[in-house]
Amino acid sequence: MKPNKAHLALFLVVLVLLSGMVAVWVHGAASRLADLQSSAKGPGTAVASASDKGYCTGALKQILRRVLTSCGLITGGSQRGCQPVQARSVAAMSGDDFNALFVPLADRAAIIQFDQDSAELDSGAIALLDKTFAAQRGASYFLVVSRASTEGALSYNRELSRKRAEAVLDHIRSKFSDPDLDQEVGLLWLGAEYAQLDKEFCQWQRSRPDEACTTAHLNRSAFIAWIDCRL
Repeated sequence: MKPNKAHLALFLVVLVLLSGMVAVWVHGAASRLADLQSSAKGPGTAVASASDKGYCTGALKQILRRVLTSCGLITGGSQRGCQPVQARSVAAMSGDDFNALFVPLADRAAIIQFDQDSAELDSGAIALLDKTFAAQRGASYFLVVSRASTEGALSYNRELSRKRAEAVLDHIRSKFSDPDLDQEVGLLWLGAEYAQLDKEFCQWQRSRPDEACTTAHLNRSAFIAWIDCRL
């Protein structure tokens, strides 16, 4: 082999080796950076200590992420939430499909019921709310989805369901000393125009178990549940 060709071949071999070493170094650096970023995330970050339970379907996690970040997360001491029109956009699915997402949560969810035209928590509602909120069991997010029955005007029912969601939140604030509350609670109020509950949900834990369960009674309510999903 002529000297020039030998030198060229040696140069190419060295170049290949150096390229491989650089690639390995870059990959290692990227991995270390990812580890550092992961360890630096605080307790309020969405991927904190949550773990995927059996009910954490892809669709439920997508809805939860949208609710918490788009309209339901409480931050900086200010209350936010989604109205029915916004809720449809956030959910991006039919009301029946939206409700079906929560069926696997039956054993850890509760339905807080209200009188018609009222957002006041009675003693049964307070007892069930306290019990449900206290049973966090390591979960990261507490979802409140309030509704109204179909009596009354559209705007009235929207406002009534908003007041019901806020009544739940106000009670939690006054009852529990939870420093992470502002990063845990998501609010969604649906009025009477989206995702009405049907009689299937009569079997769920309700604050008025001895009351006749009609769809009207069922939808004068706030659905509450701790959800443990990795987002």
